[in-house]
Amino acid sequence: MARSPAVPLAPGVWRIPTAARALVNSYALVDDDGSVTLVDCGVKRAPARIVRGLAAIGKSPADVVRIVLTHAHPDHAGGAAEVARRTGAPVVAHAADVEYARAGQAPPRDPTVSGGRLFARLSGGRFPAVEVAEPLADGDLLPVAGGLRVVHTPGHSPGHVSLLHEPTRVLITGDALFNVAGIRWPVKVLCTDFRMTQETAHVLGELEYDLAAFTHGPEIADNAREQVRSFLRRHHP
Repeated sequence: MARSPAVPLAPGVWRIPTAARALVNSYALVDDDGSVTLVDCGVKRAPARIVRGLAAIGKSPADVVRIVLTHAHPDHAGGAAEVARRTGAPVVAHAADVEYARAGQAPPRDPTVSGGRLFARLSGGRFPAVEVAEPLADGDLLPVAGGLRVVHTPGHSPGHVSLLHEPTRVLITGDALFNVAGIRWPVKVLCTDFRMTQETAHVLGELEYDLAAFTHGPEIADNAREQVRSFLRRHHP
């Protein structure tokens, strides 16, 4: 069966896979006036899949009014400059990741993790630089389809955020947690501070939501909050 270019999660909330098997996802949130907010833009080659995802829900790049980055890593911000060019939409990111997005360079890797320094030298972490129109802060409520709450969950990057769409009770975890062969921590060597990632992710167990959506892996709709809380209890640092 062909993979759908857009997967409905809740009224007005869609997952757009930009890599096979939901290994990398962007999200589209559609407001009452038909305008679209995109969350993350995948790798550099992802914009074409994002445009196909928009078309699948009856939207076009012209409908996009905002791009939110969960963090400044190449698999999330790599396509942002091109999507911003095609849509004319402003890009927003947490203040602590703004300089990295503007430089087109991922934040430093965790030097305490074995292989972290070598991985950083080999991978480079480069992506097309993207201008950020507005810095975000923890607790901000964006005017997106009734309210998109910014939850600062640093560690994977200094400005990493998760996002809670309060009207539909959909949580977008970003890379605070993966759902690849089950809920798990993000890859250690990709984190700026892996221990901080483990510590700050616990706020996700305190939020109220019905569906957990991941930027790496498929969503969890069945007892999502309890599944996340169970993982966090078992893996408390």
